[in-house]
This record gives sequence, structure tokens and C-alpha cells, in this order.
Amino acid sequence: MSKPVILCVDDDPQVLGAVERDLRRHYRGDFRIVRASSGADGLAAARELKERGTAIALFLVDERMPQMSGTEMLDAARRIHPDSRRVLLTAYADTEAAIRGINDIDLDHYLLKPWDPPEERLYPVLDDLLEGWAETVRLPYAGIRVVGAAWSPQSFDAKEFLSRNGVPYQWLDVDSDASARELAREITGDEAVLPVVLFPDGPPLVRPTHHELAHRLGMSMRPSRKFYDVVIVGGGPAGLAAAVYGASEGLTTLLVEQDAPGGQAGTSSRIENYLGFPAGVTGADLSMRAVAQSKKFGAELLSAQRVASIRREDPYRVVRLGDGLEVSAYTVVLAQGVAVRTLRARGVDELTGCGVFYGAAMTEGATYRGQPVCIVGGANSAGQGALFFSRYASRVTMLVRSPLAKSMSRYLIDRIAAAPNIDVITGVELDSVHGETHLETVTVRSTEDGSTRDLEQAAMFIFIGSAPHTEMVAGLVETDERGYIRTGPDLSLGPGGRPRTWTLERDPYLFETNVPGIFAVGDVRAGSSKRVAAAVGEGSGCIGAVHRYLASV
Repeated sequence: MSKPVILCVDDDPQVLGAVERDLRRHYRGDFRIVRASSGADGLAAARELKERGTAIALFLVDERMPQMSGTEMLDAARRIHPDSRRVLLTAYADTEAAIRGINDIDLDHYLLKPWDPPEERLYPVLDDLLEGWAETVRLPYAGIRVVGAAWSPQSFDAKEFLSRNGVPYQWLDVDSDASARELAREITGDEAVLPVVLFPDGPPLVRPTHHELAHRLGMSMRPSRKFYDVVIVGGGPAGLAAAVYGASEGLTTLLVEQDAPGGQAGTSSRIENYLGFPAGVTGADLSMRAVAQSKKFGAELLSAQRVASIRREDPYRVVRLGDGLEVSAYTVVLAQGVAVRTLRARGVDELTGCGVFYGAAMTEGATYRGQPVCIVGGANSAGQGALFFSRYASRVTMLVRSPLAKSMSRYLIDRIAAAPNIDVITGVELDSVHGETHLETVTVRSTEDGSTRDLEQAAMFIFIGSAPHTEMVAGLVETDERGYIRTGPDLSLGPGGRPRTWTLERDPYLFETNVPGIFAVGDVRAGSSKRVAAAVGEGSGCIGAVHRYLASV
């Protein structure tokens, strides 16, 4: 963490030099001394230090400066650094201004010039003030900070991207933190333009895209080579398993993930039935372990990068990325999983990110501490979400069409039944949601008689299933009627007993599509069991077929 700052400001170069000299001589071991030659420059330095998360312990500012007096500057500075100590340098003629400053801007002290000897007339005063500051002030967080609002969808999106990619950050809510609100206004000119993402070094980002955040964080977004043995599309459990096994067995391996490692499983608050984790493991933790493991073996991972299309140019498969760059490979493993299915109910689109969320949205747990929230859905992911939010919310209400036993594992049903603050309402569906700036009321409709009732809820988390994410291979590989990719024995057969577009003498391998050398595993594959362990098994297992294919080209 950087040292806290003592900021000295004076328009007289000789006085400023003397102040800086005396301050450095006594305080350089514990503080960084920053100087400015005008009130405007001093405020600019204060704002820059605030953006970088550096604390100003004390302002030492001359009263008589052109354009902006010392008291005017300190008045503006206290809105940026409210906890800093404020000291005015004055001449005898300015003591009345100093007294007014004590009354009007909470001036901590004023010092008369000259202050020689500093051991008697400068250091004792500043020592007391700095000691009091150190005892009462918590030093700013030294990492990334997100300045935003609880009801800003863009703020939620930035928090979710950072969290799912394992990037620590501090959340500063402009609705409850006046200094954060002032800082956002200084940077954007409009406190409603949020979020502002602040970094320890370099300029802030305003309403950044995932691509901009990833670039600033130094995530790998461009492949290091033009050709690979295998390109894996998607970084969920299946894709990560394929990357681990492919790289560990000597294949040049590239994995491309457009959001964050873990896919849908990465949003799970706790996976309790995964082999080897008797106490359970969060989806994020499992994903990050797999990322580290794949990189250990030499796999290359691209983040915040989507695959736009794939084409066949025998004997190669060409993958076109979202930024237009193309890479070639002998084989492609499709493990892009599924996209969240949106809920078509009145008000949902308008309030998404403002109390209405898809998936667990674990970054919002503390936001709704002590408030009622509801869960829409009855599968395992919904049960895990309900148990997670029950740690924070006053009450969690699950809204489901059918009894939980039809779609949820027994261990989750038992835990939900034992939770004192989880209610399960069956036989209902969502009718609409209401609220001006954020969610306030949820209206549910009975599936039996159509009657409706309103529930006051602070937040709603939606787990209603998903749809296959197969746009990039539309028209290339065969899919079933719901859009899931067919592989191996599930492929449609032509007159010769093999898939119609098949060009080889052998039959397709188990996870191979109708295009030789393109494989599909995990949730995107037709017939998959939609379980984390099964996805890991398919991802690792398909590498054997990749080896067999590579031996033939």
C-alpha cells in the first residue's frame, strides 16, 4: 500500500520549497510529501490521489494565493478527502480568515509564518494532528474500486464481471458515500453516469465494457500463435477439463471464453455433490482451480473474447474471434454451454439489474441483507441460490410451478426444508414485477385458478433454465429440434449409414459432430445430463478422441 500523503500548497516558490524541505526532513519515513503551487493545482492533485485510492493525511495550505484562497481550496478539498486534517499557513494579518476557517470549514489548526524553528513551531502541531488522524482513519483500499449505485444495471454488470473473474475490488455506493458521489461527479460531470472503475494506477474507466475491463486488467485477449492442435470454445467445466487434459498430454491448446471461467456452474454458490469436496465447493473456486491447473500445463486462455464463427477448410478448422482475428486448428471442441433463458413477464426487462437478476448474482448478497428476496425456479441451481441468499436475506421465497421433487436433488430439498427462513410456494408462475427505480413488488399467478397476489420483495433471482449457445456454428454442425448439438450415435444418418455431410470411412467418435474434427461436450451437447461432474467427464474424455483424430490427419 502506498504511503499516505501530506499535501502542501503555496504560490510562493521560496515558501513552498521551505515547507517541502522541512516536511521531508521530519516525515518522509511515514508519509509522501506532495507539493502544488496553486489552489487549482492542489485540488487537481487531491482528486488524482482520491482516484488512485491514496489517502491524504494532512493539507498544509497558504491562505494568500491568487484566484483561490487557502480557505476556499480547503473547503473544496474536504468534500474529496473529508477525513484529512486541514492546516492553514497565515501571516499575522490573516488570523481573522483563519478563525473564520475554523468555524466555517472545520479547520484543524493555523500556523503563522515563519515557523522557524520547525522543531518548536511546526512539528509538534503536525505530530498531534497526524497522530489523531492515524488513530481514527481507516486507510483507503489499495486495489480496484467500483463507484456505482445499487440500482444501476451497468454497476451490477461491472461488479459481476470482476467477481466472476476472481478480481478483488471495493464497492463504493454513491447513495451512501458522499465522497464517492463527489468523486464520480468530478470525473464524469454527471453523478448518474455510472459506474466509474478506479485503478491504483492510470486513469479511471467510465461505464466500461467487458472488453475494456479485461484489457485494463491485463487479461489475455489475443492468441499468441496462429495455429493450434485444439481450440476449445467455452470455459465452463467441460471446456476447462478439455484444456487441462489437452495441454497435459502435449497438445497446443487454446481456450476462448467470452465472459468468465466456470460458465453457468461458475455462478453456483455451492456445489455439494461434486466428487472429492465433501463440504462443497463454490463454482467460482472450482473454476479458478481448473484455470490454474490448465495454465500450469501450458494451455492458453483468452478472456472476454467471443467466437463469432467457425468454418471448415480441410484439413483445418478456422475459428473467427469477435474482434475479427482468426486462428486455425486441426480440431475444435465446442463447450460453450448454454445461455440464460430470459423471463417474459411484464416489468422484468425494465428492472433487470435493479433488483431483478438472472442467476445467483452472489455480488448482491450483502446488498439485500435483512430484506426479503424471492427465487424463481425449482432446479438445483435455484435451490443452491435459495440456500446462499438465506444467509443474508430476512426471508427467501421460492416460486415454482411444480413440487421441488420433480427437478431438484434430494439433498437440496432436505436442506431447504430445514432452513427456517426459506418458504416454497408451488403452483405459481410470475405474472409481473413492479417498482419505479428498483424492484418493490412481485405479482404471482396461480396455475390452477389464475388468481394473483402481490409479494413485497427487495430482489428477485431467476433460475428458469437455459437455451443452447450455438449461433457461431449455425448451419455447420447438426443440432436437434431445441438447438443442442448432436454427436456420435445421435447424429442423423444418410443412405450409407453415416451422417449426410460425413467424408471419412470411419464412423464419428462418441463426442464428434457431423463435421470431422469438431467435437461437442457439456451442456451444449444433445443428451448431456447437465451436471458438473458429467461435463468434466465429457471434456476430459473427448481429448482421447481428439488424439485419435489427430493421428489420422
